[in-house]
Amino acid sequence: MKKSMEEKIGLRMVLVGLAAIALTAVLLLAAFHSAFQKQVEASLALTAQDIAAACDPQRPETLAPFGVGGVRLTLVSPEGEVLFDNQSGGALENHLTRPEVQAARESGTGSARRTSQTMGYTTYYYALRLDGGSVLRVGQDAKNLFSFYNDALPAVGLSCIAVLAVACLAAVLLTRSLVRPIDAMAENLDEIERHVPYKELEPLAQTIRGDRLLRENNEAMRREFTANVSHELKTPLTTISGYAELIEAGVAKAEDVPGFAGKIRAEAGRMLSLIGDILELSELDGSHAVTQMAPVDLYEVAKACCDSRRMAAQKAYVTLEVAGASATVQGDRALLAELCDNLVDNAIRYNRPGGHVKVTVGPGAQLAVADDGIGIPAEHQQRVFERFYRVDKSRSKQTGGTGLGLAIVKHIAQQHGAKLKLDSAEGKGTTITVTF
Repeated sequence: MKKSMEEKIGLRMVLVGLAAIALTAVLLLAAFHSAFQKQVEASLALTAQDIAAACDPQRPETLAPFGVGGVRLTLVSPEGEVLFDNQSGGALENHLTRPEVQAARESGTGSARRTSQTMGYTTYYYALRLDGGSVLRVGQDAKNLFSFYNDALPAVGLSCIAVLAVACLAAVLLTRSLVRPIDAMAENLDEIERHVPYKELEPLAQTIRGDRLLRENNEAMRREFTANVSHELKTPLTTISGYAELIEAGVAKAEDVPGFAGKIRAEAGRMLSLIGDILELSELDGSHAVTQMAPVDLYEVAKACCDSRRMAAQKAYVTLEVAGASATVQGDRALLAELCDNLVDNAIRYNRPGGHVKVTVGPGAQLAVADDGIGIPAEHQQRVFERFYRVDKSRSKQTGGTGLGLAIVKHIAQQHGAKLKLDSAEGKGTTITVTF
């Protein structure tokens, strides 16, 4: 089961708090112990100096009154013999090997510490060279670092529990205050950009807003597409149904039947063309539209397209010309042929008798189709690549256009990463350039 954002933030805040507490406790204990050690050493140095000033090195028994409070006093002769030790009941070995004694004999003072892990304490020593060469050593037992930690653990544990309780409460309150604005943002998706609580969420809000607009636009386009398809199919079906009823009822004269049949065939052809274009668009909308990319010569594609459309151009009294030079691009030859065919078909369809269509393959992998036909008014130029959009609907129906040709061109160009450019002037003609 997935945890909520509030739970994750709260848990991580508690863990961070605990880690901070533990680290702080360790560092503080270490700092306090270091300061304690320095204090003990400084205290031993003062004690040794005071005792040296008050005792008589020639009379070791004068040291006895000073060995109180756990302080160990040791007087060592210049030869290393222990002359006095207030905590030893018998003879001691030679002390010349002791590092603090050696340091005192050489420089006047010396210090050392020796830790007993089993007893849990550290003995601090300070040695002072006296007149005559004897060495006075003062020792003090103190708890070592580990014992210091052991004594502090209960207090640290209780402090951690108390801080943990406070941290849990603070984490709950803080995470709620952090998450509540996000919940409010989620409740106002229509105006999400006006309810962004944190700067870091602005890209997310923009993405959500853009996605919602895209979904709304797609839904509107779907409804419009459905309505357009229904309308486009209904018109030829109505015509076919009407002529078929006349023939079926015997109303049509025998000499009219061939004409009616021709019109039925023409409307059926129009329907098949429309359905073919719809299927083509459906395939181009899919993620597997371009399956095989290979080197394709645009000039060869343009020449083959013009050859196949030359008869249609002659019927429309339009001159068709191909120009340019070889230009190779990576693409799907069949789709590129469909793109060129649709552009040339439109240029012929929306031309005038005596008009001219020129297909040019230019440098830089460009395919341009130019005509000197009726042109496109400026207010319609932004929408001509939409599905079923027609500038002159009556002319489109007369020439058999489906309103999907330029939409197919747009999708094929997108599949090949190409850019479309439209230049048109009403009454002067249109040029559409595809740059790969």
